[in-house]
Amino acid sequence: MGDLKLVKRFDVTDGFFGRYRKLVKDVVLPYQENALNDRIEGAEKSHCIENFRMAAEKLRTGSCDGEFYGMVFQDSDVAKWLEGAAYSLAQNPDPELEKRCDEIIELIGSAQHEDGYLNTYFTVKEPDKRWTNLHEAHELYCAGHMIEAAVAYAECTGKARLLEIMCGMADHIYKHFIEEGAAGYPGHPEIELALMRLFRCTKEEKYKELALHFINVRGVDSDYYKKEKSTSGWTVWGSNAVDTEYNQCSEPVRMQKKAVGHAVRAVYLYTGMADAAMETGDATLTEACRTLWNNITQSRMYVTGAIGSAYEGEAFTKDYHLPNDTAYAETCAAIGLIFFANKMLYLERDRKYADEMERALYNCVLAGMQLDGTKFFYVNPLEALPGISGEAQTHKHALPVRPKWFACACCPPNVARLLASLSEYAWHVLPGKLFSNLFIDGTLDLRDTFGGRIRLETAYPYGNKITYRFEPEEETMSVPLAIRIPAWSTGTVICLNGKPVKYEMEESGYAFLYRDFKAGDELTVELEMPVRKVYTCNKVSANTGKAAVQRGPLIYCAEGVDNAGDVLSLSLKKGGSVTVGEYLPDKLFGIQELYAEGYRETGAETLYSYETPAAEACQITLIPYYAWGNRGLNQMRVWIPEQA
Repeated sequence: MGDLKLVKRFDVTDGFFGRYRKLVKDVVLPYQENALNDRIEGAEKSHCIENFRMAAEKLRTGSCDGEFYGMVFQDSDVAKWLEGAAYSLAQNPDPELEKRCDEIIELIGSAQHEDGYLNTYFTVKEPDKRWTNLHEAHELYCAGHMIEAAVAYAECTGKARLLEIMCGMADHIYKHFIEEGAAGYPGHPEIELALMRLFRCTKEEKYKELALHFINVRGVDSDYYKKEKSTSGWTVWGSNAVDTEYNQCSEPVRMQKKAVGHAVRAVYLYTGMADAAMETGDATLTEACRTLWNNITQSRMYVTGAIGSAYEGEAFTKDYHLPNDTAYAETCAAIGLIFFANKMLYLERDRKYADEMERALYNCVLAGMQLDGTKFFYVNPLEALPGISGEAQTHKHALPVRPKWFACACCPPNVARLLASLSEYAWHVLPGKLFSNLFIDGTLDLRDTFGGRIRLETAYPYGNKITYRFEPEEETMSVPLAIRIPAWSTGTVICLNGKPVKYEMEESGYAFLYRDFKAGDELTVELEMPVRKVYTCNKVSANTGKAAVQRGPLIYCAEGVDNAGDVLSLSLKKGGSVTVGEYLPDKLFGIQELYAEGYRETGAETLYSYETPAAEACQITLIPYYAWGNRGLNQMRVWIPEQA
C-alpha cells in the first residue's frame, strides 16, 4: 500500500492547486471553523462544537443546558474539518490553528465515555439507545470519520491524543460486534475504510478484522434492518428498512453487480472493499469492486464525474438515467468516487481509475465550492434555470447559487479535507516504481526511497506541458517513473533535456521510464490537448441530439452572463469549430474560455407555435464547469443541442 504520509512529503506550491492550497489555509478552514461555532451571520446553524460541549458537561455533571442540535451525524462535520486542518498543518505550520485543533480534540476527549464510546447525539439525546438503530443512527459513520481524522492528525502533527481517543472507540466497537457478537452492519458505510486506515497506522490486526467483519456480514442477512426496526421501537427519520437495494444489503457484497442506493454510502463501502481486497488479496472481493466500478463509470456517472442522479434518497437510480436539470450529483459522492478510484488504482494499475479520479476532481468537486472558498454546493446540476432551479417542486434541491452553509453540512468540510490531501492521489510511491497520477505543481521528497527530490511544474489543466526537475542527493538518482497518459490526449511527446527519450507505453496507460537522473535534468511531457465534443450513447434520453465540450480534464458549460443572458436558445454547429481563447488571469480566478460556432434560435412568444424557429449564426462562449455560479443568478448548460 502507498505511503499515507505523502501529504508531508509532497509540498504543493504554485500553479492551479497552489492557489487552492492557500485558499484552504487562509479562507476555507477559518470560515468552516466559524461555521462549526455558529459565527457566520445569515448561515445555517451548525452547533457542532456546542454539541460536544454539552456532551462533555453531561458526562461531568449528569445534565447539560440546551438540547442536541442538527443531524444525527453532526459530529462528522467536526471530524472532517479536523482532518482537513491536519493536512494543512503538514504543509503550512500554523501554531494558532494547531492550538485550536488541540483544544477541540481535548473537548472531544472530554465527551468520551469511560468504556470508549463517543457520540454526542446519543450522549445528549438518546443515552439509553446505543447500537439499537444501526440503520439510521450513524454511530459507526461518525466513528469512522473521527478515526480518519485521528489517523491524519497523528501522521501530520505527530500528536497522538485524538488517535488514543479513537482507538478507545474502535476497541469499544470491536468488543460489541466481535467479542460480544452483536448482529448488524453500518447503515451508512464509512467505518470500513476508516478501520483499514487505523490498522495501517497502528498495526493492530483487530482493526482490520473488524473492517472485514462489517464487509463480510453485509447482506448475508438482508432483512437485518427490517428486524432491527421491529424491535428497536424508535426511529430517526422513518427510513425504509425494507428497501434492501437502497441500503446496499440485498445480497452479500461479493454478489452485488450494480451500484444502487444512496450514492455516498455506496462509494464509501466500495472504497473499504477495495482497500480490504488489496490488503488480503481476496480475488472475489477484487472482482466485485471491478464489476461495481464498471457499472458506475459505464452507465451511472455524469460527464463531470458526478454520481447519484436522484434527489429522492440521494441515490443511484437506473442505468443511463442521467437527467441534467434535476441531477442530484452530491459533492460528497464525487469525493467518494475519488476515494474508490484511488484504492482501485492501488489494487490494479490502470489509468482509467486515475482518469475518472481527475474527472471528478476538476469538475464536480471543484464546482462544489465557490471560487473564493466561502459558499458551497451540495447538489451539482448540469443545467440551471433561474425561476425553476431551486424553486419548482421538482427542482428545489438543484440550487442555482451556492449557500453559505447547510443544515446537512457534510460536503463543505469534505471538500476541504480532499483539497488539502491531494498529494495522496497525485503520487503513488511503491516499492520499485513511482507513479505520477495527477499533474500538480510541487516538490516530492524521495530522499529515503529514490535518493532525491522531484519538482513538478506545469500550467495544467490549461497548459499541456508537464516538467519534472530532478534534484538528487548524490550524483544521480535512479527513478522508475510511470507517468499517466490521459485517455483524452491524442498524442504524447516525452523529452529529456529537450531531446526525445525512449519510454515504454504500458497497457495500463502509463508511460514508463527507468533511468539515472542527474541534477538539473528536465523531463518534459507534452500532451496533445485538443478541444473535443463529447456525446452519450442513445440510451441517455436527456442528451439526445446534444454535445458537451471538453478540453483536457475540464468539462465546459455555457453560462448566461457570457451569452446575452440566454443559453436555452443556443445550439452548437455540427462540425463547427471550437477555438481556445487566451488565458484570462483576472477572470474567475484565472480561466481559459472556449468559443464555439453555433446558432441562436428565435422562437415564437406563445407556448406552442406552428412556425419554424428562425436561427442565426453566433459565437457561444464556454467556461469551465467548475467556475459556473460565481457571477450571480444565471442560466447554465453543459449539454447543448447540436444542429447542422
